[in-house]
Amino acid sequence: MRQYAEATYDIPPEQVVGSAGETKYGYDKDGKPFLTKEPKMLLNDNNAGKPEGIHLMIGRRPYAAFGNTSGDQQMLEYTKAGSGSRLAMLVLHDDAKREYAYGPAQRLPDTKVGTFTQALYDEAKKNGWVVISMKNDWKKIFASEQ
Repeated sequence: MRQYAEATYDIPPEQVVGSAGETKYGYDKDGKPFLTKEPKMLLNDNNAGKPEGIHLMIGRRPYAAFGNTSGDQQMLEYTKAGSGSRLAMLVLHDDAKREYAYGPAQRLPDTKVGTFTQALYDEAKKNGWVVISMKNDWKKIFASEQ
């Protein structure tokens, strides 16, 4: 995500929180320092790793968080647990005609592309998180749409 966030979304890479692999510091034969990517995860940006990554990289609880899969639940819980006004939103991909539909929440297809469980949907409703339907709430999904 960091590699294309700036060009695609105009978001500088240092403002992108995501999975990270371990890096090792070392020296070449001439004593010049270098970094090597290691085949080990430092941070998995999914489930509990989302709020952990936010804390590690930003250092404070968000006032707003947005997700679209069951892997975002802990990030939304962490955001809403803060004091004062907090916003937690989930995008329900329920428009197979204009984009893609996945669930299995609301009897949507259970696919390998994403997972939005009925339990997450119910949790969102119970906790006052905003659930946005792509089908019902968005006039346009892509800028190229008429």
